[in-house]
Amino acid sequence: MALIGIVGTTSWGTTLGVIAARQGHRAVLWARTEEEAHALESARENRRFHPGQKFPDGLHVTASADSAFGRCDLAIIAVPTNRLRQNVRRLRSELSAVPVILSGTKGIEPGTGKRPSEMVAEELEAGWRAAIGAISGPNLAKEIIASKPSSATVAFERTEAALATQAVLASSVFRVYTTDDLIGLELGGALKNIIAICAGIIDGLELGDNAKAAMITRGLHEITRLGVAMGARPETFAGLSGLGDLVATCYSPLSRNRYVGEQLARGNKLDDILARMDQTAEGVPATVAAMELAAKLGIEMPIAETLRQLLFDGLSVGGAIELLMRRAPAAESRIRR
Repeated sequence: MALIGIVGTTSWGTTLGVIAARQGHRAVLWARTEEEAHALESARENRRFHPGQKFPDGLHVTASADSAFGRCDLAIIAVPTNRLRQNVRRLRSELSAVPVILSGTKGIEPGTGKRPSEMVAEELEAGWRAAIGAISGPNLAKEIIASKPSSATVAFERTEAALATQAVLASSVFRVYTTDDLIGLELGGALKNIIAICAGIIDGLELGDNAKAAMITRGLHEITRLGVAMGARPETFAGLSGLGDLVATCYSPLSRNRYVGEQLARGNKLDDILARMDQTAEGVPATVAAMELAAKLGIEMPIAETLRQLLFDGLSVGGAIELLMRRAPAAESRIRR
């Protein structure tokens, strides 16, 4: 039996805790306040995100960092990108003693271009040398916690850490693969949210399956191009953490980023959309971060750039579509290293 400490009583953090506990491990969700911990522990469910899904006996909630991470074998961090650093700073001394850390965050930090695993490593104490990895894939939390068949990939540079994490989370309804391409896995999980917003716009305008298929295909090309320039392997973007996650996020009504696109297509303002949401749409800040990275590396990303203009520069939905459709004719080219 492994001891699992989880940073984040989020939808995904709760789901990962439930997965581990169902496999016979002891999982502890760390809540930031005693009030939240007591409410979740008393209810034995996360009514905010997963009402009706009772916690397994092996899952508990605490506001004590030592109780959650003091002796754990694996720490999982599942918080939004914009709250990742502050959570790690708060838990620095406890997390620095954990042998394996798994990031469940899908985003890129604007301004720095850092991936979640890099952000965690920067915030931990100097000399920290434990294994850090990430999990990604077509992982809609509501389906997974309901035990619908799902798959994911965990990425670590150290094979033994990947295999140990795989053993903790894998089950008959949650198939877990491994890879050592941490860069590709994290970028796939972050950048697909940009394309999901665009897919939501297409759905909101009822532009059809041809348009959506083209958006997904060309979007994957952009994601791969940037990822390879950053050191990822191109084949990673054809896997669960690339194409798999992209398809699920672009098609599912459970997708937060797709929802943002639909609402934009209906004429709603971005600030109003985000204010009404109970969870973070990572595709919005990821669009900014992606374009910063693309500019630095000299990578062309017309879909992401057009979305950036729509989100922040006043470009209309109709204008964005026309801008993309009227681009100069081009050949479909291979990804080159």
